[in-house]
Amino acid sequence: MAIVKVIEVIAGSEKSFDDATRNALAEAAKSVKNIKSIYIKEMNVTDNKIVSFGVNAKVSFEVDSLDTANNNT
Repeated sequence: MAIVKVIEVIAGSEKSFDDATRNALAEAAKSVKNIKSIYIKEMNVTDNKIVSFGVNAKVSFEVDSLDTANNNT
C-alpha cells in the first residue's frame, strides 16, 4: 500500500498566480520526490486588489516503502 504525505509550501511571483504555483512546485521538487499533486489552498489579496501573486500550496507525494520503513522522506 502506498503512503502519501502532504506538505504546505508558500510561494510568490512577480508575474502571476500560475507562476507562483510553478515556483512552489519547483521549490518542493528540490527536496521531495514522487510528487503526485498540488492543491492551491489560498491566493493572497489585499483590500480587494491583487497586490502580489502569492499562493499557499499543498503538495502531495508518494513515499517509497523503503522510506516508510526507515522513516526517511
